[in-house]
Amino acid sequence: MSSIIKVNTVQDVDGNNIINENANTITIGKSGDTIQVASGASLVGAGIEWQSVVTAATFTAVAGRGYPIDTSSNACTVTLPAAASVGDQIIFTDYARYWYTNSLTINPNSLKYQGNTTPQPNYNTSGESVHIVYMDVTKGWIPINDGAVALETPQSYSADVLVVAGGGSGGGWTGGGGGAGGYRTSTQTFSPPTVYTITVGDGGAAKSGSTTPSRGNNGSDSSISGSGLTTITSTAGGGGGGNGTDEGGVIGTGQNGGSGGGGGGYSSKPAGSGDTPATVPSQGNDGSDSNSTQFNLGGGGGAGAVGGTPTTTTGGNGGAGTASSITGASVTYAGGGGGHSSHTAAGTGGAGGGGAGSTGTGSGVNGTANTGGGGGGMRDTGVSGTGGKGVVIVSVPDGLYSGTTTGTPTVQTNAGGTGKTVMTFTGDGTYTS
Repeated sequence: MSSIIKVNTVQDVDGNNIINENANTITIGKSGDTIQVASGASLVGAGIEWQSVVTAATFTAVAGRGYPIDTSSNACTVTLPAAASVGDQIIFTDYARYWYTNSLTINPNSLKYQGNTTPQPNYNTSGESVHIVYMDVTKGWIPINDGAVALETPQSYSADVLVVAGGGSGGGWTGGGGGAGGYRTSTQTFSPPTVYTITVGDGGAAKSGSTTPSRGNNGSDSSISGSGLTTITSTAGGGGGGNGTDEGGVIGTGQNGGSGGGGGGYSSKPAGSGDTPATVPSQGNDGSDSNSTQFNLGGGGGAGAVGGTPTTTTGGNGGAGTASSITGASVTYAGGGGGHSSHTAAGTGGAGGGGAGSTGTGSGVNGTANTGGGGGGMRDTGVSGTGGKGVVIVSVPDGLYSGTTTGTPTVQTNAGGTGKTVMTFTGDGTYTS
């Protein structure tokens, strides 16, 4: 037969409460007491005491505590205790999944960390948690768990994209300026986990000497696509018109594209059409026709303006491109190439990477790489300007950037203080949301 003794209070010989129950709250000992567990015994239920969310840039940790650390506004450096006992534990966890953007640095405070005093460990993985235990003076603090937890409740979010195609090259043998690559922007919904495929178009290759056909080459399309995404394709810029006898149409006609190439040839010839195929809003503009006076050729169209009209003594300027602040700073893309002139002055390249045309028998200037600018036109002994390669830029909120890319894009966090992570693709690649 067993007995059960029920008490609310246990006292020591001095009458002090050792165990006291009051309203279902059990107190063991009193302030200043040391509670000791016998060797070999287990204290069930003891553990880490979790703290309120930490948003400060610096703080000092206390052993036996867990700290959810929110770095969505700033990076954080935590200083460990100046003294530690064997078995002391501390946990740090990425509360807002922002450590990739603003990392956590641990200052060991003169004690060793994994057996070393420098450098200070830095944790920069989204969703990471670090559980450290003090072992001894030789190794100091050692992480017993260090890893990221996948976000199992993914949320869709808005992402901004800029897609610029490769520009067309300038025409040869009295050539017009190349048209800029198509310029398109869009705000899309990204739904994790999805792989988005980025294709960056090349600029049109140059024309040299009096080769036939002498019209400039179109660039290549750029695009972004993925499941659930409205595919955005920008059309390649049209090559500038030339004077060869095998132009696939009217001699001297500029080619159609995102923006049209300028007219070439010995007399007034038509330019290529921009915004082909048509998009909403328009992805580019027409080039300009060549002048009826020989050797003054039309400017290629740009994203923001039609190609400039040549005069009786000058080539047409390339049409201006369009500015975007998706990177956190205003940058102009997709300027048209300038037309050739054998008289006073060649056409200048349009703002946004357009290359200038040549004068006399010189060569046209290349469109600027990764702007989609059109190349400048040339006459008959030089080389026309190549079209500038395109670019695709993707902007997502800092805290939602996954860090998973291929194709080595340039990645900038908090770009221009916007709280956005910007990926600039200058070649083909992918981003996994």
